[in-house]
Amino acid sequence: MRHELVTDAVDQFAGIGFGHLAGRVSGDVPYETVVLLAEWMAWSFVLDDQHDHLIRNGQLAAWRPVVGAITEYLGTGRIDHAPARGNPLVRGFTELCDRILAGLSEPAAARFRAHFRLVLGSLDQEAGNRRADGRPTVEEYVLLRRHSAQLLPMMDMVEAGLGIDLPQRIHDLPELRDLVASALDVIGWENDVFSLPKEHSCGDNNNLVSLTATWERCSLDDALRAVEERIHARIEDYLDCRQRLFQTLDGGEGTDPALRTQVARCVRSYEDWMIGADLWQRYECTRYRDERFAAGLESAYTRPDLVSVA
Repeated sequence: MRHELVTDAVDQFAGIGFGHLAGRVSGDVPYETVVLLAEWMAWSFVLDDQHDHLIRNGQLAAWRPVVGAITEYLGTGRIDHAPARGNPLVRGFTELCDRILAGLSEPAAARFRAHFRLVLGSLDQEAGNRRADGRPTVEEYVLLRRHSAQLLPMMDMVEAGLGIDLPQRIHDLPELRDLVASALDVIGWENDVFSLPKEHSCGDNNNLVSLTATWERCSLDDALRAVEERIHARIEDYLDCRQRLFQTLDGGEGTDPALRTQVARCVRSYEDWMIGADLWQRYECTRYRDERFAAGLESAYTRPDLVSVA
């Protein structure tokens, strides 16, 4: 990466297949948007792995200047602290953020900023969950996972690339909020199934299967089957939410045919995300099959010094 976020084990990092994932979930957006999404995904994987490195090594104090600089930039468009401004992780964020926001309307940009603040907050929650006394309930984890998967800002990018810019009153519809939540749950829980070997091996509590085994006092195999059943049920929830959403629109909220078409395209995009993420994990991403990852070890491309200069 041009910001030197990854300098070693580049092939292992490329095996994540973020380009494949971006292509699978983007529908018919312009090529430039797919590339930008792939770059953002690559940065997001580094962010997640770097945060995990700091947790493992008891160095979370080093995280504060990094997340502080990113949060400041989201709010003001500038970073006053020069050392943080020069950090590769922060520098990569500011460049990508500028390019992303340039392609969003003002309301969409506000949603992107708000969604990414939730992502940053979820990382702090995940760190707390790694403490000996920090195991969340299943219900608490479900809410956390909707943001720790980092999907909402990416969905904002794809919607903009598709020319979708729904008014806030549509975003605020309970039926649409329920639809989005169910899609996020399906994707996040499926990812927990694929990433279970790594997270269980290193004692990471942030996994629905592990938490189900703990709170239900059952084996991992039984917990895995329970989560798979829960995913299937959540897909049914999604289909029910989709039906209720269009019933609401047809009842008066979306009588404008152009608006209804936009909502329908947005809904298809959520389905692209669910299907695309599943296919990517099964067939294109080596991250969850890599022996080092499955053994609970850090990724070989993680830079231990990456945030030390912030």
